[in-house]
Amino acid sequence: MKDRLKEALEEHPVIAAVKNLDDFEVALECDCSILFLLCGNIFNLERLVQRAKENNKIVFLHMDLIEGFSRDAVALRYIAQEIQPDGIISTKNSQLKAAKEMGLYTVQRLFIVDSRSIQTTEKSCELIQPDLVEILPGIMPRITKMISDRLDIPVICGGLIKEVEDVIKAKENGALGVSASSKYLWNIIL
Repeated sequence: MKDRLKEALEEHPVIAAVKNLDDFEVALECDCSILFLLCGNIFNLERLVQRAKENNKIVFLHMDLIEGFSRDAVALRYIAQEIQPDGIISTKNSQLKAAKEMGLYTVQRLFIVDSRSIQTTEKSCELIQPDLVEILPGIMPRITKMISDRLDIPVICGGLIKEVEDVIKAKENGALGVSASSKYLWNIIL
């Protein structure tokens, strides 16, 4: 999958970060190969993942944001076996570790607010070894460079990505791609 993710992001560096069901319909038709589902619930998640896969999308569920599931290993096992996303996104190390053990791909979402959070990022990534690291906010080119230089894990940027220039700056500073909820970025060609 790491090669599959890398190839998808090299072809189209923007990940569609889907916040609501109306945006989901747009995301199915966009050029993005990867979807981050930041919405969904126990009633519609299986259908959403199935539709995304029917449209040849790589699908990640943001476990901290979906509704109706507990945050334990049993819920995660159900999601892995029955809903079958390609991977999950989480800020919680326990969720990421369990997901890796279940064969799901992982995106570790980290908020960078000060120098201490950079140190925490390094330690956490060393411990978890996610497939991708998403740093937020994504509009910090100098910090993106610093983190991508320090990690052996591909970095993506998310949060506050609104302009094509944000995507370009992130990539110039070592990010493999960006996640963005701004729909007009989902079809840009770089």
